[in-house]
Amino acid sequence: MGRDVIVLGGSGHAKVIADIILKSGDNLVGFLDDNEEIQGKIIFDNKKVLGKIVDCLDYNDICFIIGIGNNKTRKMIGEEYNLNWYTAIHPNAVIADDVEIGDGTVVMAGTVINTGTKIGKHCIINTASSIDHDNIIEDYVHISPGAHLAGTVTIKNSSWICSGVTVINNIIIEKNNIIGAGAVVVKNIVTENCTFVGVPAYKLDK
Repeated sequence: MGRDVIVLGGSGHAKVIADIILKSGDNLVGFLDDNEEIQGKIIFDNKKVLGKIVDCLDYNDICFIIGIGNNKTRKMIGEEYNLNWYTAIHPNAVIADDVEIGDGTVVMAGTVINTGTKIGKHCIINTASSIDHDNIIEDYVHISPGAHLAGTVTIKNSSWICSGVTVINNIIIEKNNIIGAGAVVVKNIVTENCTFVGVPAYKLDK
């Protein structure tokens, strides 16, 4: 029998994760979300929002995964609750045998993750992205659809690599940064809590 899993969140991102759960042969129990407007509503595969996120504490022998795209929110939940975290890996992802993937991370359809790479907990490796050899992806990072990381790249905690970004080899991106859609990163990003855009990527003034 498969594992029983509840998704924390009820958005479109949560539905994609729910689909991975089912395709992996596990059991989707339902969703928990703090949005009052969707309480009791069917989200995916005839499964409903069963309550608020805090209600996760009422369930025994259940796995949980955070279906929320926002890195800060995912980190807050991941640090607040000590749960049996589920790691969702789409059957069509291509992952080298020695890749390490942390608890609560989701790897979506069409992704490629090559040898020597280490991925932290509660990350999102989104649709059709690629992570080449010997990358280090720290906790709570989001690699968006169609983003491509060359070899020996390090993405530090809670950074967001947006859709279509290209990062050349041997680059370090410090924590809590946003790399805007379509940007090309050709040198280390040593500041934190900033947004970078363009080709080559440059920092936006706040």
